[in-house]
Amino acid sequence: MKVLYAFQGTGNGHVARAQEIIPLLKKYAFVDTLISGHQSQLKADFPIDFSHRGVSLLYNKTGGISYKKILFENNFFEAVKKIQQIKLNQYDLIINDYEPLTAWACKMRNLKMLELSHQASMSFKETPKPDKKDFFGEFILKHYCPSKDKIGFHFDNYHPQIKKPVIRRKIRNLNPAKKGFYIVYLPSFSDENITKVISQIPVEWRVFSKYTKIHTQINNVEIYPIDETHFLECFESCDGILCNAGFEGPAEALFMDKKLFVIPIHNQYEQECNASALDKIGIPNSKTLDAKEITDWVYSDIHFKVNYPDDIEDIILNDVLTF
Repeated sequence: MKVLYAFQGTGNGHVARAQEIIPLLKKYAFVDTLISGHQSQLKADFPIDFSHRGVSLLYNKTGGISYKKILFENNFFEAVKKIQQIKLNQYDLIINDYEPLTAWACKMRNLKMLELSHQASMSFKETPKPDKKDFFGEFILKHYCPSKDKIGFHFDNYHPQIKKPVIRRKIRNLNPAKKGFYIVYLPSFSDENITKVISQIPVEWRVFSKYTKIHTQINNVEIYPIDETHFLECFESCDGILCNAGFEGPAEALFMDKKLFVIPIHNQYEQECNASALDKIGIPNSKTLDAKEITDWVYSDIHFKVNYPDDIEDIILNDVLTF
């Protein structure tokens, strides 16, 4: 069997999931990989056969989506051209982790494709959503990566076609400890905005930033450039993590029994849905960098014990390769 695994390069979760899934797929099939998007800080640790700039969601430095950047920093004409050019007929199975170029190519050519992503879980009515419906957000989730057949990943099995998170081997192999410091990963905020708030809270903070290339320290706040090895070392030993309301990062924090506080990216509906799901299990969240709310969280003992089994190989064998 020859498989194409296409995944999104906007954000780190898609790459993190691919790191775990692709080696398992290669045990049972010949696999080509395709990535589009240009916003992930996590580097793939496997060969990528096809790479495209694609269409990425882009953000400002105050925690929100920047429609201006999306419009002017993406080449939509080039994306349409790539959709028309991508060759897919040689594959027995196309697996898509929210990658728009192959999804639209499959839709236009009426090719069979399985979406295997966190975003796929949003199409099920049982998935937690904010009380206030976001019609534009729902539209983007449905049409950015169109698919008919879906297997989703989420914090819990809200539907039979929704599986629990894929936790990377790199995370499962860690030995969690608590050494009194907190880490911050909020790429939708500038370092200045983050430091201004968290420096008011008298604990040790380690910020991982896509905006810096050198290590700096301002009082109780250390700022580091993105480095996966160092991040995992800190993640292993921290008391808690303050991050955006993505999926893989919060799921890994829950798995590691770390305190978690999330701030959904403003106007990013998927993250608002994630925050709603986490809110239902008692994980605090805020729409802004609020010093009082974060202080209350730091001095609380909010935990939620999860059971995320190491079952992705069974899912690949029983649900994916039999599709």
